[in-house]
Amino acid sequence: MVTAVRVRIKGLVHGVSFRSSMAQLAADLGVRGWVRNLPDGSVEAFLEGDERRVKRVLEWARSGPPRARVDKVDVQVTAPRNHRDFRIHG
Repeated sequence: MVTAVRVRIKGLVHGVSFRSSMAQLAADLGVRGWVRNLPDGSVEAFLEGDERRVKRVLEWARSGPPRARVDKVDVQVTAPRNHRDFRIHG
């Protein structure tokens, strides 16, 4: 079953390879979408794909890469947009 979510991750998530680590994991799992830094210091991502695989990326996002400190993860279920791959924006 295909699912899609928009995620906002708050904490120490800039300058710690959060986007590139998420992009690698998502690509490895076949999850599509994008990730980007926001001016307020948070990270936003759109994830779509197999529900179990999207959940694995979300589980990872709750801790992030080794140098990150994740304080909060907001998840909003949304409609799939048929992305072809996973990209880093910004």
